[in-house]
Amino acid sequence: MPASAIVIWCVWAVLVLFAAVLYIYRSSLTRDEEDQIFLDDSFNQERAAQAVIVSKVARVEPMLKLARWLVVAMTVVVAAYYVVDMVRQFQ
Repeated sequence: MPASAIVIWCVWAVLVLFAAVLYIYRSSLTRDEEDQIFLDDSFNQERAAQAVIVSKVARVEPMLKLARWLVVAMTVVVAAYYVVDMVRQFQ
């Protein structure tokens, strides 16, 4: 396997690992999220805790979106590399 293919696969693996870590982190955050709306003032502590969770998830979402697009882009690069390699072999 050429060195360029190894580098491409390593970059792809790092991006996939980064995306997976972000998904796991978001999943651990949303595990404690409630789907209820607290209208009574006696639930201010719960409301504050839910607001913290929502703000953390909101900070992770842009990074997760970027990671997804980077993985897709790198997958296209890997596929293009092998298509170009196949074309070169048949010439």
